[in-house]
Amino acid sequence: MRSVCILGTGYVGLVTGACLAEMGNRVTCVDIDARRIRSLQAGEVPFCEPGLNELVQRNIVSKRLSFSSEYSVGISGADVIFLCLPTPSSPSGAADTRILRSAVESLAPLISPPYPVIVNKSTAPVGTCSLLKRLLQKNNLGLHSVQVVSNPEFLREGSAISDFMHPDRVVIGAQDSAAAASIESLYAPLDTTVLITDWKTSEMIKYASNAYLATKISFVNEVANVCELVGADVSQVTAGMGLDRRIGSSFLRPGVGYGGSCFPKDVLALTHVAVMHNMHPRLLRAVMEVNADQAKRVLHKLKGQLGDLDGALIGVWGIAYKPDTDDIREAPAIEIIRLLEQEGARVRAYDPVAMPKAAPNLPDVTMCSDAYDAAVGADAVLLLTEWKEFESVDLHRVAASMSTPILIDGRNVIDQAKAESAGFRYTGVGRGTSTVAGFGRQERMQRAS
Repeated sequence: MRSVCILGTGYVGLVTGACLAEMGNRVTCVDIDARRIRSLQAGEVPFCEPGLNELVQRNIVSKRLSFSSEYSVGISGADVIFLCLPTPSSPSGAADTRILRSAVESLAPLISPPYPVIVNKSTAPVGTCSLLKRLLQKNNLGLHSVQVVSNPEFLREGSAISDFMHPDRVVIGAQDSAAAASIESLYAPLDTTVLITDWKTSEMIKYASNAYLATKISFVNEVANVCELVGADVSQVTAGMGLDRRIGSSFLRPGVGYGGSCFPKDVLALTHVAVMHNMHPRLLRAVMEVNADQAKRVLHKLKGQLGDLDGALIGVWGIAYKPDTDDIREAPAIEIIRLLEQEGARVRAYDPVAMPKAAPNLPDVTMCSDAYDAAVGADAVLLLTEWKEFESVDLHRVAASMSTPILIDGRNVIDQAKAESAGFRYTGVGRGTSTVAGFGRQERMQRAS
């Protein structure tokens, strides 16, 4: 059993703490948000992540997992301290490390021998571990021998527990072999490859990994857009590509673009790093441009069906940036809804879990009880998040309740033939043209009356 302190109870911190406790360690998670700590002490997880509620509650009961709002309580007796703090984008595009630096400055005076290993899991620019070491020593002259380690996270929202317990790899960046061995031993129960490298390389691995995955998404979206123009079927194109072992099938699913807390921020941050070193990151900029355009293409497709959107009633299925999470950060659906509102459209929306977080950000949107409710009277329905329940909706029932049965499937979830047999004019991403006649604005108005 190791004694571990986690600073930060956001997505990464709470998942890391709960999983390390499940592995048999004694873990204390610390956050300056006292309200959040009280909720966690009661076993209430502040965000949606499958299996995390049960994991937290089980380890609270077993007394392996506890929570505190006091740094001194968390680090008392800890031999490892994980920094799991937010690093949002600054106006320049660089990662804003002020929260991380402030935490380290508050932490340093409280650290005493025997010194714990300080592990940074926060996604931060190359050179951050070196900066953290200097801050520790500046704020506590006795910390000249304290060891700092980089240990980037690779957790996917919706499958974070599995990703932690069955990782593709564990990356450890260290300047001291004993510190690296200490963190490697913490992960010893996991059957995985451990890559030990230096600080800067470890920090770069995180940014490079996320930027590459974002590039694959933008690439397949660009291919899908070409497929629409030439009449090819992107689903078969990507199936053929994925059979090539050099390419693989992961992240080759077209849609309305990537979102969330990592890809947009990390691609932007890596771009900023490149620019600051006198580079011209053309590929990274193109990745971001394609992603921004993908949300707008949904609006273009809708206008192609309905014409003027002023006064149109649009149903939206899905608000979270991906299924199995309530995370709406950089969610394409949020951007699309705002574009619709700018065009004068009214929106009825439904998401299985994200509506409580989305509602304050979308005050003019009617939040609905289910997918059917969101479609009632609508001139079109947009499917923007690939929740499983949308695959099994009764399409005939939905079509019958709408003003005009138009379905724009931004995630290629719905079978086109089934949608058309239910009377929909269907438009997917990179798929063939619908065989059902369209509905112009005049006919839409007649049907509504």
